[in-house]
Amino acid sequence: MSSKGLLIVVSGPSGAGKGTICKELLNQNPQIKVSISATTRQPRNGEIKGINYFFIDKNKFELMIKNDDFLEYATVYDNYYGTPKEYVMKNLEDGNDVLLEIDIVGALQIKDRFKDAVFIFILPPSLEELKNRIVGRGTESLADIEKRHGSAISEIEQFIKYDYAVINEDVLKAVGDIEAIIRAEKCRVLRRTEEIQSKF
Repeated sequence: MSSKGLLIVVSGPSGAGKGTICKELLNQNPQIKVSISATTRQPRNGEIKGINYFFIDKNKFELMIKNDDFLEYATVYDNYYGTPKEYVMKNLEDGNDVLLEIDIVGALQIKDRFKDAVFIFILPPSLEELKNRIVGRGTESLADIEKRHGSAISEIEQFIKYDYAVINEDVLKAVGDIEAIIRAEKCRVLRRTEEIQSKF
């Protein structure tokens, strides 16, 4: 019998490198599915429906909220963003692991509703390195950099609410740590009870 897949929820402060880590994790593990968010904002140049986001109108999004069709959702700059439940649950039931890279607020919403998920917090090697990475992007003003750095300090305090913490000193090592977490989680007795009882 095929066992259920894992929902892997990855968060961390801006500049910790979670996007880079998730991209490399998927490159090395193409069998892991990516959860695609829904949003009411307009597509940006190059964005493709069903790959980058599910682009839906506000009325449909609000109907989905009413029908409890999201694992989590939030309003950001007058637009809704959310994680559709159906896509995630279907893949998990089919035995596929699903990766969800999401902000801390959304992750903690999911933790309240989906106890079986695995929550991984990505940390920078230090606050100094975090600031260097944000500055290194060259995309933000000095005021924005200070704001992001200040937010990161308060976000890092949330790591205690997660199951695992991965320090991103090296992307490949961080990916290896996440792969080890996935392997360990799949060996938990609670996850394998049904499978083992069917064999012995």
